[in-house]
Amino acid sequence: MKNNEQFTSDLVILTEKDNSKTRGITRKDVLLAGLGLLLSPSISTSASVELPVSNANSTVLGPNVYVFEPGMPAAEIQKTVSEIYSRMEANQFGTERYAILFKPGQYDVTFNVGFYTHVAGLGLNPDDVQINGGVNVNGKWADGMALDNFWRTMENFCIIPSSNIPYQTIKGVTRIAISQAAPLRRLHIKGDVQLFDWTSKGSVGYASGGFLADSVVDGKVVPGSQQQWLSRNSSWGGWQNAVWNMVFVGCENTPPNSFPNPPYTVVGQTPVIREKPYLHIDKSGKYFVFVPELRVNSQGVSWANGATEGKSVSLDKFYIAHPSTDNATKLNAALAAGKNLLFTPGVYKLSHPLHITHPNTIVLGIGIPSLIPTSGLSAINVADVEGVTIAGMIIDAGEKKSPVLLEVGPIGSKTEHSANPTFLYDLTIRTGGSSVGLNDIGVIINSNNVVVDNIWIWRADHGEGVGWTTNPTRTGLVVNGNRVTIYGLFNEHHEEYQTLWKGNEGRVYMYQSEMPYDIPNQMAWMDGKTDGYASYKVADSVTSHEAWGVGVYCFFRDATVKANSAIEAPATSGVKFHHLTTIWLDGRQGSEITHIINNSGDAATFNNHRQTLTEFPT
Repeated sequence: MKNNEQFTSDLVILTEKDNSKTRGITRKDVLLAGLGLLLSPSISTSASVELPVSNANSTVLGPNVYVFEPGMPAAEIQKTVSEIYSRMEANQFGTERYAILFKPGQYDVTFNVGFYTHVAGLGLNPDDVQINGGVNVNGKWADGMALDNFWRTMENFCIIPSSNIPYQTIKGVTRIAISQAAPLRRLHIKGDVQLFDWTSKGSVGYASGGFLADSVVDGKVVPGSQQQWLSRNSSWGGWQNAVWNMVFVGCENTPPNSFPNPPYTVVGQTPVIREKPYLHIDKSGKYFVFVPELRVNSQGVSWANGATEGKSVSLDKFYIAHPSTDNATKLNAALAAGKNLLFTPGVYKLSHPLHITHPNTIVLGIGIPSLIPTSGLSAINVADVEGVTIAGMIIDAGEKKSPVLLEVGPIGSKTEHSANPTFLYDLTIRTGGSSVGLNDIGVIINSNNVVVDNIWIWRADHGEGVGWTTNPTRTGLVVNGNRVTIYGLFNEHHEEYQTLWKGNEGRVYMYQSEMPYDIPNQMAWMDGKTDGYASYKVADSVTSHEAWGVGVYCFFRDATVKANSAIEAPATSGVKFHHLTTIWLDGRQGSEITHIINNSGDAATFNNHRQTLTEFPT
């Protein structure tokens, strides 16, 4: 496919093909109203050096957790965070993990956030930690492309961008060029934010999906090339543009509901949410994990009128896990004794699943830890109990095939948990990429009333251990429980259904899914007599289900194949889909997604890249 760039005052038509991965903006449908042409200079990555050992990382949280306080010299803080970035800027599949934590106060520092880096404030509210300068994510390691800018977290602090931010050209702009698995939570950005980067030639660098929650942007949000995005319980001074699929749930000052052009999907209230728990510190220096209250039918940030409502749980109620000393036996003993788990940065190899059997158990990761089952079993099993939290980690498949990596509730779970649901936050379920990995299903949810807030279930399409017969997975997500709600479901490249939903009264807000790239031929990808597998399958037995902002994409790279439909669902009044998009990203001419849902909707093809359907049933 040829590159084709045409800039006008309010429309940019772009194409993209990246050697490592194509998530492409192809030919059409890129609305970049009023962006202008901002050329950011390129930056070379400095050589990795040994990180300094200082009071910043001499805490109970371990050597890869840096805790800064206002009395530390700004130069020392700047040196440390810059050196972490030099290690992690392009470290897409490495094993290093870092947490950068700031105690309440003001800091004069400017830095970028690389892979496997978690930046967080330790106050109760975002404005308790103020960064005067900048905290940014750029795509310079990939010449402005953010398609692979995964696995990083920014939460619970205020950014006051200065006029001399390196690699910026506009005063008061924060750049956060990210794709999946890079959540932004509890941020207060005093200025504009751009969710993309520019190439060294001055063209738009592409980005593919992100998640913003419980945050305030004083200026405008400029998605730029972001193909899809979910904003939940947030507000801003203005929202600039859209590409294919922008979803707003419980937000303030949203653009109008206007799908398909521009493709804005607006849901006025968030039906049920408890914001993600987070680490904080009191005036005496004692650590706690703050657990926000459950909110129903909410709009706006949880901290709009002061402190977020909730409770603080002392860190002495947690078993603090370290990768060098802890194993499944120790961790399960702590869980059995009623302890919560706090995973510090690192990679944890588990010979047996972690068994969560007590209600209200919190399993929280800082520094984006990875859990890897090594014996062909799951990584985490949750009993059918209420109020469990699992947050902030990667679950990688191991070399021995696991039937499932994360199972919430045993098969046949029946208990109602609406008063105190289980929550899953900011999880990556990953097969291949970082290493050879095998599993059949990524996540199975059997319990009722589970709420998922940002999850990426990824059969790797690049990296180590990748290929149709090398890292096969059947399905990313299977939902058997009733009244399961998901905000931000990213689910990609599995070899049959990406999502199989069997429970009733399910709700999904923003779905992004790419079908597998590496199908060898049509006969290898048949659902019975039907060409291909739908990405999103609602079982025939389901009578009630609803989804908003559903995007299914194809890049049939290795063979000319067809998928009969992106979505399959019962044609009944209780099953509703709002604002559906299919995209032909790239691939073999003659390949296609023939229909959007069931046998409705036109084909997404080489000549007609984007198809939309506003409502189902129509």
